[in-house]
Formats: sequence, C-alpha cells, structure tokens
Amino acid sequence: MPTIFQRIIDKEIPAKIVHEDELCLAFHDVAPQAPTHVLVIPKKELTNLAAASGEDQALLGHLLLTAKNVAEQLGLTNGYRTVINCGRDGGQSVDHLHIHILGGRALHWPPG
Repeated sequence: MPTIFQRIIDKEIPAKIVHEDELCLAFHDVAPQAPTHVLVIPKKELTNLAAASGEDQALLGHLLLTAKNVAEQLGLTNGYRTVINCGRDGGQSVDHLHIHILGGRALHWPPG
C-alpha cells in the first residue's frame, strides 16, 4: 500500500506544492506546527534516514539544498528549523523520508 506521500507524488492526492523537480517534491503540511510548515520529500521510495545508503548521498544533499532554497523562496529570512524524524520513537508518522521546514515564528529549544 503506497504511503500518503507516494500518493501525493503520484498526484492521486492534491497538495499545495511549492517546489517540484525530478528528484523531490515540497509542499505545505496539512497540520502545520508553525506559521510556515513545508515538507520536502524524495520521489524515490525511501522509508527513513536509517534506510538510506551510500548510493543516496547525492539525493540527501539535494533534499537539504532544496529545503534551503524553499525556505528562501518562502521568505524565512529570520531563520527556520529543519527536522528529520526517524522511526516511531523519533516521531516519524509517515514511512517515507521527509524533511520538515518550520518557520515564521521564534522556535524554542528543546522542541518537546
């Protein structure tokens, strides 16, 4: 069964997309935790960061640079947070690697 993110990649489920290229997709989270909350996901099916291998090195770098570029595009000039949850104990709720971009307000530490 495809994940909700795979269904968004396949355009079966609509999303408010802010970036798309041959390797990844970035879209607004439907349950935002900050005024700006965007997810960057690879189009390659990759469960989480722990499942990545050496062959994914270029893809992982691309995802991070895309997160930076999307944050700039969205005007997060005062800063933002990127988060990658890994596994259930790490707070991952969808089994497809994704980077959260959170911004638009001061973010405190520890996050919770």
